[in-house]
Amino acid sequence: MRHVLVTGAGSGIGREVALAFARGGDALTVADLHAEPLAETAALALEAGAASAATQTVDLRGDTAHETLMEAAWATAPVDVLVSSAGVYPATPFLELDAATWDLVLDVNTRAPVLLTVALARHAIAAGRGASVVSISSGAALRARPGAAPYSTSKAALEAATRASALELGRHGIRVNAVAPGFVTVDSSVNPVTEEYANAVGDTPLGRRGTPADIARAVVWIAGDEAEWITGEVLRVDGGSSTGAWHLPQHWTATTKEEQA
Repeated sequence: MRHVLVTGAGSGIGREVALAFARGGDALTVADLHAEPLAETAALALEAGAASAATQTVDLRGDTAHETLMEAAWATAPVDVLVSSAGVYPATPFLELDAATWDLVLDVNTRAPVLLTVALARHAIAAGRGASVVSISSGAALRARPGAAPYSTSKAALEAATRASALELGRHGIRVNAVAPGFVTVDSSVNPVTEEYANAVGDTPLGRRGTPADIARAVVWIAGDEAEWITGEVLRVDGGSSTGAWHLPQHWTATTKEEQA
């Protein structure tokens, strides 16, 4: 039985990740900005088979939030797995960007996962224990889109930080990886998307949009013993959307090709 700390566990991918670990009988500490949905996640986790499910309501933008959260989780039991799933992605045209919007996205999406990894590593090393870290990245780390300059930047930086931390922490028995979802259908009032947008980005080579369960299975696998020799990697779980430009027309017709032969 492991002790798993999941941020952003109040809804969406974070909730499904918590439930996936719960089904394996792990003990959970689930964290989120909002208390009510977090309590619902904890109740669902216990129903799913979690050994325990503690809750921590936290604003990850605070200067000491990462230390406070890790201290509280570690007081329950040493943390074996950290999953940083909390994230925000406001749609802001580039010419309308301001410092507050930029800082919000980078603070939640990059700064918080990095500092939580630092906090976990310090505890684990002091206790002579290993640990596994999985951060939730995004396909936006590789491909920008209108209105998502801070989001794309935050996820690209998170992937670089994943590699950097894996390099320094590996000799201490701490693995650090990321899972990068493609478009996943979630019910989120914090990060809503329009159906127009979903239809535009949700058509993948595998023919469907992703689900939180698709991502949760990948997180549980890469955090576990079957992936024990994997660190510093970004696992793209996107239905093949990162393989290329699926929506572009063929650049020449069969007739044109025959004429040029």
